[in-house]
Amino acid sequence: MLSRLMSGSSRNLEREYSCTVRLLDDSEYTCTIQRDAKGQYLFDLLCHHLNLLEKDYFGIRFVDPDKQRHWLEFTKSVVKQLRSQPPFTMCFRVKFYPADPAALREEITRYLVFLQIKRDLYHGRLLCKTSDAALLAAYILQAEIGDYDPGKHPEGYSSKFQFFPKHSEKLERKIAEIHKTELSGQTPATSELNFLRKAQTLETYGVDPHPCKDVSGNAAFLAFTPFGFVVLQGNKRVHFIKWNEVTKLKFEGKTFYLYEKKIVLTYFAPTPEACKHLWKCGIENQAFYKLEKSSQVRTVSSSNLFFKGSRFRYSGRVAKEVMESSAKIKREPPEIHRAGMVPSRSCPSITHGPRLSSVPRTRRRAVHISIMEGLESLRDSAHSTPVRSTSHSDTFLPHVRSGRADSSERVAVIADEAYSPADSVLPTPVAEHSLELMLLSRQINGAPCSIEEEKESEASTPTTAEVEALGGELKALCQGHNGPEAEQAMVCLQNPLSREPAH
Repeated sequence: MLSRLMSGSSRNLEREYSCTVRLLDDSEYTCTIQRDAKGQYLFDLLCHHLNLLEKDYFGIRFVDPDKQRHWLEFTKSVVKQLRSQPPFTMCFRVKFYPADPAALREEITRYLVFLQIKRDLYHGRLLCKTSDAALLAAYILQAEIGDYDPGKHPEGYSSKFQFFPKHSEKLERKIAEIHKTELSGQTPATSELNFLRKAQTLETYGVDPHPCKDVSGNAAFLAFTPFGFVVLQGNKRVHFIKWNEVTKLKFEGKTFYLYEKKIVLTYFAPTPEACKHLWKCGIENQAFYKLEKSSQVRTVSSSNLFFKGSRFRYSGRVAKEVMESSAKIKREPPEIHRAGMVPSRSCPSITHGPRLSSVPRTRRRAVHISIMEGLESLRDSAHSTPVRSTSHSDTFLPHVRSGRADSSERVAVIADEAYSPADSVLPTPVAEHSLELMLLSRQINGAPCSIEEEKESEASTPTTAEVEALGGELKALCQGHNGPEAEQAMVCLQNPLSREPAH
């Protein structure tokens, strides 16, 4: 009898799994779920923890054992989707970008979207001309450190923080000038709102790029935005198709097809799994932004024959329903504990109080590597905006020449250089890293040999053996592909190496 009870207790323990979800301010939420828990259960736990009601814009992203990214499906078991060994690590991210983020009902929602777009800016997914970049960075500074104070903010203070993949001294001076002279008196909420209004006008707002190749073998990035389907190639937006003009999406193996009324676009993903993920993202985005109500959602087949290929059905509400629901929110606005900047060795004059977060605090360890300068470690940094090197040898990433083009325009120049988002080229993160491939990929892309990039938080947690192998020292992490994929190889250089339980 006792043995049966013990065996039953053991089975119950095996049915519980620890999950860690990395949030938009880089803190973590840890919980325990049952083996048969659906994705919706975990998502609801997170939203309750964040006091978030306008939750339909967000999702949970994870990386499978084959290093392919996915969005957690809320109608299916969490454990079965992850296919990895516990404890599980996932990320809370914006999945559907609001068409007008400034029109969101609650400040807590706007703050979370602000954090996401700030990440997009840092990783090179959101491109902008220099003047817009300076304004966006100044809004971030104002939101996080408040009004300029000459007693606290020394000359060159804006250069201590990393807003973009690359900086120039001229840009840093412009950021400081705007922060000093134009934004005084703005509250964090006002600065964040102005940041969102400006970001929404940019061509690459809401872009979560999928790396592909066209029929000629040229690299391209495919993306789904609130306004339609976008293809970015080189420094141009070569296609922009409104959602109501997209008639069908399908895939076969690594080949992705998008049908418009008059043309069929064909692109090739790196793997069949990446192509299926691209297709599912397209189905969900089209349903969310195009349909009037969720009752219009239908199961979609990846093939022309319904009984062949993959089938998928979007399970959430659509944008119009979300906005109607948000308009009915009547509660008192929840308190927001923003992630502020704290003192650091690289900027000791910034003396604002300790980091406050709307989610549990954690340590962050960052890596900055410049091939010309060697290894510089910033340990236990809790900055919302990453601290950057004191080097000013880098130039700023691509500059946009014009604002949002006319919606009917098929080709628009969006940058002086090729669109090159730091953490979106490969179905990353990957475990294998090679400095040689990193250097090769930079040379192929015509990029400078000075690298300042952060690894996206979707990376799996480092093992104890890996941490011990580092001997307490941080090292550069590089990732890339051999052969033709080397052209798309990118580098991610920041990884949390120290984890603490969520509070």
